[in-house]
Amino acid sequence: MTAHPDPSALQDRLRRDGFAFVNAEQMHELLPMAPMLDWKAFAASWNDLAPDTYLAAQGRHRRRRHATFSIGADGELKREPHQAHFQSLQYNRLQGDIQRWFRPMRPALAEGASMRCILRFAHALFGGMQSTRRPWHVEAHQFRIEARADEPGEPTPEGVHRDGVDYVLVLLIDRSNIESGTTTIHADSGDGSLLGSFTLAHPLDIALVDDARVCHGVTPVRALDPTRPAHRDVLVVTFKAV
Repeated sequence: MTAHPDPSALQDRLRRDGFAFVNAEQMHELLPMAPMLDWKAFAASWNDLAPDTYLAAQGRHRRRRHATFSIGADGELKREPHQAHFQSLQYNRLQGDIQRWFRPMRPALAEGASMRCILRFAHALFGGMQSTRRPWHVEAHQFRIEARADEPGEPTPEGVHRDGVDYVLVLLIDRSNIESGTTTIHADSGDGSLLGSFTLAHPLDIALVDDARVCHGVTPVRALDPTRPAHRDVLVVTFKAV
């Protein structure tokens, strides 16, 4: 029988390795589905994402929506007004140093039970990594990467990178008619040596990354059957202490 993980064990893994993979079976123990009554609608909302026009200007394709939250030192979770997403060129050589305005996440999704359950889980996990209680700037990104008949989809078109935050959670929502999409973890050093790899294959599989310590990337996804639609849907949540 698979041992039931707990947040403290995951924190130990993050402290030791700088990353962790948790499969869906384990996540059902850590993130019970009972409070996530809107999960079906939550997952279906990935069919309602808008094209990333900034990436299209680079000749690449993906769909996304975006939301910003704050979590106070007292643990209060708040949805913040819609705002731009910004990364410096140090962390995003394709689209750094510009304010990127994406379509906002739908209110029913951003304020729904599933999202709040995921954010509470992430806060308990990442907040427990700190010696003192801290307020957090939290961003949530819905991504759909589409693989086309004539070209693969690029989950991380910027290549192996850091996001410029403290922690990153990547949760698989769905993958349909694709192969590959392997997450790779690399040392944040000159050689960028490979530290680990795994594939998010089932809904609720997650990757956890200590962004200050390691870099990460995802290999391109290709359609198994080029005559049918093919996509990889993930929720990416970033935590940055403020």
